[in-house]
Formats: sequence, structure tokens, C-alpha cells
Amino acid sequence: MTGGLVTAGDPVLDLPKAHLHLHFTGSMRIDTLRDLARQKGMRLPSALVDEWPPRLRATDERGWFRFQRLYDAARACVTTEADMRRIVREAAIDDAAEGSHWLEIQVDPTSYAPHVGGITPALEIVLDEARLASAEEGIGVAVVVAASRTRHPYDARTLARLAAQYAGDGPGEVVGFGLSNDERRGDTAAFGRAFEIARRAGLASLPHAGELLGPQHVTDALDSLGPDRLGHGVRSVEDPDVLAEVVRRGIALEVCPGSNVALGVYSALAEVPLRRLLDAGAVVALGADDPLLFGSRLADQYVAARDVHGLGAAELGDLARASFTASRAPQEVRDAAERGISAWVAQQS
Repeated sequence: MTGGLVTAGDPVLDLPKAHLHLHFTGSMRIDTLRDLARQKGMRLPSALVDEWPPRLRATDERGWFRFQRLYDAARACVTTEADMRRIVREAAIDDAAEGSHWLEIQVDPTSYAPHVGGITPALEIVLDEARLASAEEGIGVAVVVAASRTRHPYDARTLARLAAQYAGDGPGEVVGFGLSNDERRGDTAAFGRAFEIARRAGLASLPHAGELLGPQHVTDALDSLGPDRLGHGVRSVEDPDVLAEVVRRGIALEVCPGSNVALGVYSALAEVPLRRLLDAGAVVALGADDPLLFGSRLADQYVAARDVHGLGAAELGDLARASFTASRAPQEVRDAAERGISAWVAQQS
């Protein structure tokens, strides 16, 4: 998926949704990135200036390096508290405009700590702006603290302890702990201790698994990290036993079709196994992952589910319900969403 699919007035914009897979830097508007670069006198790669959205393929080391280079170039432009607050606020505004009622934005505070005095201030800035945006933009915004597979597992434990200090189940609080970056890096089991720390604090376990690597890595995550949801998880369909175990445990899959295609996991949206996952009974929550680099947002994933995979209004409503079921949204948010989803489905029928 290169560029958005949704158009103004599309009914999917009115469908209440929860957005559970959105990275902090990757949530940025392309215009915001370019503005920050201009302010700081920084030169962006041409793929973020003249060729956007960039052509990506991360299924080999060279492709991942290019993806990571673009991501790092964007992250380097985020150097102040005001920049961080702007990203959170604009993510909330953009998601609310697409019908999202709840957003769990994922951040590794380590990346921004040098600019604001440490990982604690970095996280507190994100949490504070999430609280303010929740009060002012018509959407609840919570935070997932994510460690990187490219750093030492001890760093992940430090982040898990930090996340635990701000654990909660409402807007402006930490609701989960994740593990991101290249699945092919690091030893999954070595991060198990960090996830134990997070679970004891009541945080959801939200590691990435099953996108760049196949079903064996899904099994590794199941065995080592005790996930409540899996970031991506689509390649569990390649082993019926693994998929059956995911379904049996009720582990939700944060499926990001635009990301899968942009990174070369699948060559076209029609190849993303959305139907197979749903038919197997998996809980699926659609996500946008990194709109900054992939050029598509959450509503575009719903459009793809409808127009490419043939899901009708009732099935789209079920997808939206699943996103709230898999979320850490408060009950009153879930109840309001259910009323809105039911009304939307009835209106489309």
C-alpha cells in the first residue's frame, strides 16, 4: 500500500475504532517532519522529500537498513519537548478524524531521553500530552512503552520498571509493554524477565512477532513473553498448529496490511491473510504501524479490508469491536464504542 486509500466522506471514517499499533515517530505527518527538519536546518533523505512514500523492502538486511535509516533520519528531527508534544497531539487529532475513539501509541523513551534530561522526563512528556489530548480532542490516548530488540535485555528491564511506575488503565497512562525493531535481532527469551516485570505491574504484554519471521518466532514469543497481543503475527497462518494456539489463548493480532506490503512481507494487499486469520477465529485489530513511512493510516486499513478482502459492514463492525476487545480502554469507552458500532452497522445495512 503506497499512499492512502480512504477518501473524504467514506463511511469507514465514521466507524468507531481503537488503534492499537502506532509507533510514536512513525505516527508523524510527513509535513510535520519536513517542518521540523527546516526549523533545525537538517537535510532529509530524498525518499522523505521528493519520493514519498518511499519504496521499501525490509525482508533482507539491506532493505531493513534502508528502512531503519529513514526512520532514524525522522527521529533525529525530534529534539525538544515541544516536538514530542506536537507528535502526540497530531496523532490524536488524526486518529480522531478517522473515527478512532481510543489510541495506544507506542514509544521507546530512550530515543528522546538525551534531549529532555532522561528516560523518565521523556516518558512523562508523552504521558502528559496524552492526558491533555484525551481531554481536548475527543479520543482517549494511552501509551505503550516499547523496548528495542537491538539493545541489551537489561535495557528492556529498565524500561519495564519505568513503565510499571506509570501503569494504569486510562488516558495518559501506560497500559502495556512492548518489544519492537527487527525480529531477526536479539534473543527473544532473553527479554522474558522484562515482560515479567511489566506483567506484575498489570501491564499488557505486547511484543512484535510473526511479520519478518515466520511461525516459529510466534511460538518463541508465546513461550517466552506471555503476550496478550502480538504486533503483526500474520505469519502464524503458515503453521496451523501455531495459529490454533494463538486462537486458543485468545491472543489478539495487531494486523497492519499497509506495513506488510510496504516492507515486502506480501507483494499485494490481497495476499495479506486477513480472511484466513478471521476464519480461524483469531482476534484481529487493524493498525497503521508507521504512517510516516508507509503513507497509509488506520482508516486505509479498513478500506482495504472492505474493498480488497470483501468484508461487509457487519464484518467491519466485528473488526472494530475486536479492536476494543483487545485494547486496554476503560469500560465506558468500550460501551460507547459498542453503541456507535451497532448504529453504524445498522446504517450501512
